[in-house]
Amino acid sequence: MKRAHAAKGRAKPRTREHSEPLRQRVLEAAFAIVMDKGFAATSTLDIASRANISKRDLYLVARSKSELLRQAVAARMGKLRPPLELPIPANREAFRATLADFGFAILNSVCGRNVLALYRFAALEAETAPELARMLDALGRDAARAALGRALSRAQADGFIKTGDPAAQAGDFIALLWGDLLLRLVMRLADPPQHAALERRSHEAAEKFLTLYGI
Repeated sequence: MKRAHAAKGRAKPRTREHSEPLRQRVLEAAFAIVMDKGFAATSTLDIASRANISKRDLYLVARSKSELLRQAVAARMGKLRPPLELPIPANREAFRATLADFGFAILNSVCGRNVLALYRFAALEAETAPELARMLDALGRDAARAALGRALSRAQADGFIKTGDPAAQAGDFIALLWGDLLLRLVMRLADPPQHAALERRSHEAAEKFLTLYGI
């Protein structure tokens, strides 16, 4: 009889169905409160209270505030970032359009209110949470450059552009695409451009890139 009562009272192990809503709630709370208070001023107790859970449950998601922030930012960027794999173009003109479309997707994503707020926050927290800036760079610019490098390697094989280091070529395109715009946006020296301006900027970057590397 005692054994039956013990089995009845024993806590059931968390399954994915139980843990995933908890993780989502914790990461949303972590992201919101860190953005409100800053990284240094936020405690794990603050996050637990915001999520309306115990610190014990909080540690089921992550063991530290830094890890919580890393997971929260990665989850948010995953939702906001456009797909990075470029379609395979059939000819040079299609490649030109693909390059411009890719540039527009990157510009439009980063110029969005939520992503731009992340970049500004990373700049403010550069001393107390430098890993945030490194993470944004890895999830944003580095990921975009890697995807573009793969596409440029295919474009070289197809004879659309000159042979060379695809990674270096991708870096050149990203530089042509952004110029100093991101810095000006982060420093609030400029407002996010409208869609038409972003489209024009991406087409100009594609034209300049093909002037440098086109065959």
